[in-house]
Amino acid sequence: MNKKLIYSMLVAATILVACDPAEDRDVMSGAITAADLDISATPQLVEGKNSNYVELNSDGVGCLTSWDYGNGITTKTKSTVQLVLKGANEIIFTGLNGDGTTITKTLTVQVDTLINVPEEWGLLCGSGEKKWVWDETANAVWGNGGYMGCDSPCWWTNDKASMDENDPDYGANGFMLFSVKGAKLTKSNETGSNTMSGSFTFDMTQKTMAGDAVWAKGKLFTKNVTVLAGKQPNHGNAPVYEYDILKLTEDKMSLAWPEPGSGSWGTAWFWMFRSAD
Repeated sequence: MNKKLIYSMLVAATILVACDPAEDRDVMSGAITAADLDISATPQLVEGKNSNYVELNSDGVGCLTSWDYGNGITTKTKSTVQLVLKGANEIIFTGLNGDGTTITKTLTVQVDTLINVPEEWGLLCGSGEKKWVWDETANAVWGNGGYMGCDSPCWWTNDKASMDENDPDYGANGFMLFSVKGAKLTKSNETGSNTMSGSFTFDMTQKTMAGDAVWAKGKLFTKNVTVLAGKQPNHGNAPVYEYDILKLTEDKMSLAWPEPGSGSWGTAWFWMFRSAD
């Protein structure tokens, strides 16, 4: 046989061997239905009760995973998540098939005891969703005052009625909804014809001290939405997405934001809300 032909055959064989996969890999192919899903959401037992720590498992289902457990989302096939509400909690699984189609399945988990849940979830969101409005019982609902000095508007002050002019998009009767599901914050005018939604988080470790006293007990952060009249009047009405939490109870919420560079008794803005539920 011609030596050149033999050499060419050897090279071709070498290439074929080199291209052979060294290991099998999981590949999404075809489509499965919700009925095909073998998934689970199992509460961890604590002293014989279903706790708010839930083990999610969608390992090996053959599609990409997304779990929406109310106050968060995970794309892990095996994960332990923390719920924040007692009672029946819906957990929604969404799968993405290899052909681009999606499937969903809802699992209901009963939570009987809460462990390590910050109380602020309940204060902000009640039993799942809570409505907040301007606190007309306060001396003023919005305005400015001294940073780390005042605990409400004490320089330039505005009552509830003035918010029709100061916050015309939402008005004096505007409201906010804080929801556990998706950690969602929605603000709206009275009729619901003008709304804006985003998300929120909080961090109660970020306290602000005024000397030896706690002036702000934590921080509220919003994304893609502000609280009612959440703006900076001295800075082109730019939106405010970070607030000091001065007070948060079942009935009252007081927030503040210092203008950039403000020290003690520098200019800060204040918002006074009450629960409408």
